[in-house]
Amino acid sequence: MRHRHFLKLFSAGAIMLSVLAGPALANPVVVFDLKNGQILQHQDAFKRWYPASLSKLMTAYVTFRAIAAGEVQLDSPIKVTKHSAGEPPSKMGFKPGSVMRLDNALKMMLVKSANDIAMAVGENVGGSQAAFAERMNAEAARLGMNGTHFVNPNGLYSPDQYTTARDLSVLVMAIRREFPQYAPWFSIEGLAVGKKAIPNYNLLIGRYPGADGMKTGFVCPSGFNMIGSATRNGRTLVAVVLGEKSAVSRAETAAKLLDQGFDTPTAGSATVATLAPYGDTVSPNDMQDEVCKKKKTSEEQSETPPAVAAKDAPKSPYQEKLDHVPTLVAVGLGGATGPAPKAMLDQGGQEYADVPIPSWRPDRPVPTGGGPAVAGSAAQGDQPVKVAN
Repeated sequence: MRHRHFLKLFSAGAIMLSVLAGPALANPVVVFDLKNGQILQHQDAFKRWYPASLSKLMTAYVTFRAIAAGEVQLDSPIKVTKHSAGEPPSKMGFKPGSVMRLDNALKMMLVKSANDIAMAVGENVGGSQAAFAERMNAEAARLGMNGTHFVNPNGLYSPDQYTTARDLSVLVMAIRREFPQYAPWFSIEGLAVGKKAIPNYNLLIGRYPGADGMKTGFVCPSGFNMIGSATRNGRTLVAVVLGEKSAVSRAETAAKLLDQGFDTPTAGSATVATLAPYGDTVSPNDMQDEVCKKKKTSEEQSETPPAVAAKDAPKSPYQEKLDHVPTLVAVGLGGATGPAPKAMLDQGGQEYADVPIPSWRPDRPVPTGGGPAVAGSAAQGDQPVKVAN
């Protein structure tokens, strides 16, 4: 009798595992229910990975916390500094000294994934890139993101900027639970900047039924990362996908994972908070050679999906144009009538973000680690950037 009962339980468990397992996946993924954090599927959840522009989710979270604390307001001015204006694409390209509202800056950062705007937000809200990175790491530690470290607010490649699929899941839960008022910003179909329309790099938005967020990211060492969320019948699921080979394949993978999740009525006992670390948690994965050293078009090495499908391959639904006129949110410069961010001003009115960073004395050797980090010809942020030799 006991043996028969065990077999029954084993059989039921095997069926559940087969439902959750789906096709074999090559890279880190986590699929979870936003309401209770229950995990429906995970693989290499604690593998160290370069976040690329998924870093901007922490930049948004730190900024939301600063707004809640009264340090800054949605209509506060965000000034483009010389440093931020010099960040590589993807970018808005505003000149140093340009000023915009904080809420507009955040929308540009989240939808266009603009590296210059993310840096400007970090410098203005934190006082400097370094000070803002300290706040990013403090929030990561407070949330229990133990496998994460930041050095910049936009996700441009640094060997010291890394995270895990599990930690990103923790961050998503914090953003969506603590700041539901900003949820619509993550599902914007596109931006209108003057007469120019800028589509969201998240190809699920407007194409996948119920899609309502969150963010994409790409640098050559990370591959194509994505966090996609969708809500159906009151149930919101989130798929974290790291290290895909293209902007299209990451959308397809996220969609398949979400489909599997919605087809699974129940989940296991593990949650985002309770999942125990496993596997290699310290060796970073570098996809530079795999993603960017093969001969590919510039579109294939950017967040923009290639317009033409590969030979003999059907066009993906995530390469198709939207089947409706996209709803665009107007953003731009000006309109910043609120108080300046407190971190930007000291008692004498000095703007920290415009203080030049001193260079090393030419008559002295540069110390180890004192030179600039150069990532070769790696694509940065959302589009490839060429580094002058």
